[in-house]
Amino acid sequence: MNPDLDLSFTRTVDVAPELVWKAWTTPDHLKKWFTPAPWKTIHAEVDLTPGGKFHTVMESPEGERFPNTGCYLEVVPNRKLVWTGALLPGYRPANLGADVPFVFTAIIVLEPSGSGTKYTATVMHSTADGRQKHEAMGFHTGWGKALDQLVALAKTM
Repeated sequence: MNPDLDLSFTRTVDVAPELVWKAWTTPDHLKKWFTPAPWKTIHAEVDLTPGGKFHTVMESPEGERFPNTGCYLEVVPNRKLVWTGALLPGYRPANLGADVPFVFTAIIVLEPSGSGTKYTATVMHSTADGRQKHEAMGFHTGWGKALDQLVALAKTM
């Protein structure tokens, strides 16, 4: 963790790692929690192989759509999920336009903790400016709210 480039938070939640994993890796589940309300995730594609596609389309409350396509780098079932927006599926370098405010690699680590999960999300940025922009957009609040939504969903699975 580089505090100049990375953002991270850890929380212990009261659902098993297998349910957190299922929420992260099943497109129909992912659409229900991934984007903090009132935003929505209206489409999700998951190819859980290194080099596989991770694609979501987020929709703002005003109806504006934001597609995001990335590439899985590491997949350890029920324990670790790593993906990046810097690469497209098949490790093809992404051609990111000037309108992209920052690019990151996300690392989700799930550790058993009693009957629950110690959940750590780390987001690595390429620049300090990108990190600052992501934090100013509400990284901690947004990712925390999304995790709350994930936990609520997981309790119904």
